[in-house]
Amino acid sequence: MLFSPINPMLLHMGQEIINDNDWIYDIKWDGWRILLHKQGNRIEAFTRHGNNVTARFPELKEVGQSIKAHTAILDAEGVVLRDGNSVFEDFTYRGKLSNIEKIEQATKTHPATFIAFDVLATNKLHIKEPLIERKKCLSSIIEPSNSLLITPSIEGNGSHIFQLTKEKNMEGIVGKRRDSIYRINHRSYDWLKYKHFKIYKNATILGYKENPFAMLVGTQLKNGKYKILANVEFGFKPEEKTAFRQIAKQIITKKDHNITWLEPRLYCKVQYLDRTSSGLLRTVSFKGFSFNKSS
Repeated sequence: MLFSPINPMLLHMGQEIINDNDWIYDIKWDGWRILLHKQGNRIEAFTRHGNNVTARFPELKEVGQSIKAHTAILDAEGVVLRDGNSVFEDFTYRGKLSNIEKIEQATKTHPATFIAFDVLATNKLHIKEPLIERKKCLSSIIEPSNSLLITPSIEGNGSHIFQLTKEKNMEGIVGKRRDSIYRINHRSYDWLKYKHFKIYKNATILGYKENPFAMLVGTQLKNGKYKILANVEFGFKPEEKTAFRQIAKQIITKKDHNITWLEPRLYCKVQYLDRTSSGLLRTVSFKGFSFNKSS
């Protein structure tokens, strides 16, 4: 297990926050899921997909010093913090760098922080222990630093921390049963995520794809041209797809590879998590048609 890729425990999307002491709520950070492996002076970092990204993060040396246990496997989120908020694009930039000089420069312009929220092992396995005990273990083996922190948690009152993260423009929270064990390579209803989504009311439907079905939505610029904002793949009901295809076939302008382009006469509402620095929408789903641009 140590220094080998691990498929971490995954979450389901939560619908309603449960405000009782059977649940622990963590802040949800927007970065990359990272598994930290340490033994003595050796430390390595793996993504949730099993990629070893150790060489891209010189900050891991300080991370290793912050972990006081001789041996440990920690579950964490790798982030770049700006004014206390995690910026997904910034960590993605770090995670894709391979040039040594650029990596060293990025430790100053885009410093990485690893925010731990669980421990899988120290000198023994902890995955069968309840979450509340694993969190106590985690706190006992980490001395927080600029490169390694423990995510804040609260027992019971998830609604309060959810509102707080909304006011601070953060991604959301994660609710976990306090007695939940850690199930490797398993998506569990014992862990639920609650995100702060926004609505874009009048996205212009510029085209669509089939296999799998997706809409390309955008907005009109001041110069009259259109900019694509998102490729929307989720949230469609079968009847919405059927109705859309019937209308769309009347306003096709051209077909380009697997994209069917349309006259910009149809509009829709989409839900999204946030925007990239270039204005693109992230984590997008369809929320219904708008019958005119001013709706």
